[in-house]
Amino acid sequence: MTDFIKPYRNKDTIKALAREINNIAKNLKDELYIMEVCGGHTHTLMKYGLKNLINSDSIHFIHGPGCPVCIMPKSRISEAYTLAMLPNVILLTLGDMIKVPGELGSLADARAKGADVRFVYSPMDCLKVAKENPNKNVVYFAIGFETTTPMSAAILQRAINESINNLYLHINHVLVPPPVSAILDDERVKVNALIAPSHVSVVSGAKIYLPLAKNYGIPIVVSGFEPVDMLESIMRIIKQKIDGNNMVEMQYSRAVNMEGNIKAQELINTYFDVAPSFTWRGLGDIKNSSLCLKESFARYDAKIHFGIKEIESKESPHCLCGNILKGLANPKDCKVFGKGCTPSKPIGSCMVSSEGACAAYYKYGSLSKK
Repeated sequence: MTDFIKPYRNKDTIKALAREINNIAKNLKDELYIMEVCGGHTHTLMKYGLKNLINSDSIHFIHGPGCPVCIMPKSRISEAYTLAMLPNVILLTLGDMIKVPGELGSLADARAKGADVRFVYSPMDCLKVAKENPNKNVVYFAIGFETTTPMSAAILQRAINESINNLYLHINHVLVPPPVSAILDDERVKVNALIAPSHVSVVSGAKIYLPLAKNYGIPIVVSGFEPVDMLESIMRIIKQKIDGNNMVEMQYSRAVNMEGNIKAQELINTYFDVAPSFTWRGLGDIKNSSLCLKESFARYDAKIHFGIKEIESKESPHCLCGNILKGLANPKDCKVFGKGCTPSKPIGSCMVSSEGACAAYYKYGSLSKK
């Protein structure tokens, strides 16, 4: 552990914050349902036993849709599978996407059948692969929220500037606010506070959460991922609730500001438009919740270039991930959790990635009393 991280995992600090949370939580007038939007926060909550340290019966945690692998619909994975199986194609993606099953199988299955599927540590490696294989069509299966979108834009910019004509992108970049709004619009949902993802906010700025705080009247705190970060964010949310405030705070001020990375935002806006809709695995179609390449850059769109049609797919009727993401169910409420659905053989969206809520409960559930 580096010296920089140590203060944010200090045992005494964690215990002191937990005591303070339990003390001030006594002043809550109503139940507090906090959604930690990002899967990284869910894992921090479970891994460090933070749920056990918070003894208040008035505080509940709901695990949101902020895992880019978990929310990827089977239809998109099937499109990537189809691209990978085409002759003369090298398909590149990030490591977590290799094992995720689609309607036709996973990319690992495609590789087992002879497809040239590779994972890259950095999206910029796609340029190197394309240059080294001028007689191949190189396709990058791009995923992620606002955090990773600038890298895809940078890849495209470099490909254009360097006249790399054998690189194509299959774009699956999604946005944080729309799915959160869709969840909050569900009258069954009890969420009344948000822990917002910090890495997204570094790019987009905390300003993207202002409409959520205003429209839904909820406190929002942009939090870092260490246990001290999360406990401090939870405490700030409780204080807002007690004081009757509904505003956006930045706990992770060491990296996040209100405006974000303006250059990264300009790069995104140069190459991307907001797409009409995106089908979120576990949540369904959500309008204006993803990005697509601008029409002027359509020749780099793998789906258009190779004429890939949308492949219909259905989720398992046994999966409760949609309800888990809305706080209407707990991972352990699912009949196939830990039995028919495990990290090695995932059925639902919350289990397919190491960041998913079900994956967190599977790995750290024995540490939690709640």
